[in-house]
Amino acid sequence: MKRYTVKRYCSDDFALWNDFISQATNATFLFDRNFMEYHADRFQDFSLLVFEEDILQAVVPANCKDNQIFSHQGLTYGGFVFRNEFPIGQIETVLSETFSFLQSQGFVKCEIKAMLPFYAPDFHAEIQQVLSDKQAKITAQKMNLAIDFRTEYSISKSKLKHYRRLQSEGLVVKKEADCTIFWQEVLEPLLLEKYQTKPLHSLAEINSLQSKFPNHIEQYNLYRDGKILAGITLFKTATVIKSQYGATTENGKKFRALDYLFLYLIDSFKADYDYFDMGTVDDNSELGYNEGLLNQKKELGCSVYSQNIFQIAL
Repeated sequence: MKRYTVKRYCSDDFALWNDFISQATNATFLFDRNFMEYHADRFQDFSLLVFEEDILQAVVPANCKDNQIFSHQGLTYGGFVFRNEFPIGQIETVLSETFSFLQSQGFVKCEIKAMLPFYAPDFHAEIQQVLSDKQAKITAQKMNLAIDFRTEYSISKSKLKHYRRLQSEGLVVKKEADCTIFWQEVLEPLLLEKYQTKPLHSLAEINSLQSKFPNHIEQYNLYRDGKILAGITLFKTATVIKSQYGATTENGKKFRALDYLFLYLIDSFKADYDYFDMGTVDDNSELGYNEGLLNQKKELGCSVYSQNIFQIAL
């Protein structure tokens, strides 16, 4: 049997970690330390590295709180990231060694926010099966909406009709150098007025991340007569486009600006990407999700994908 050693990540592992992430097929740029550490002050990092002798075979982006450990709460998804061509039959051993290590460190529970399969199909089913075999409980399921560009997805006829009509209204889409205009004139005012809250990323944070990941984070704004109507912030991986933020102004609502911008981006990226991820629709209502938002995204061509949240007693 192969022998694996688990250790906690430290700053000396920075280059090793990032080199591993850049080559792993079931990883995205969110696991790059330059991304993970933008909010290092909010989370106590307890990421893990798993070695076979001196060869790094897997990593786990994670943080801890009290006596519990989480696949990183500051990330949309997480879990185990394996070296390419890692032997499937050894996944169970790596998970067992990892959980034993965490138990030895005094943790009593581990929560894993699974990746959606279209981000990392490699190892996805196998990891979830091993978790199930270890009596991990699914404590929550997020409802995620995405378009599969490889299928005959269907966009609402009414949305397409308005999109074509608005093409003669002088609407202009611009790819921006940063997120400043969208944050200051659209997103922050909307969230403050409607929800009395702020974006998860501050303007300084999102602009810093975009400067570090210019090929992965892009900002698109929609204008009419020089005034911004809507904006969408995209996170891009090799095969997936994700709308991380999207918002419109009151004036933009008159022009169905957010729908227009989504349809423009769908048309722009459908030939080069496999999926357009429009994020979750979960909320604190009695239904557990925002029905209007769900219908809007379905009308844009999305299907529902469930994201499992696993919890395992250590």
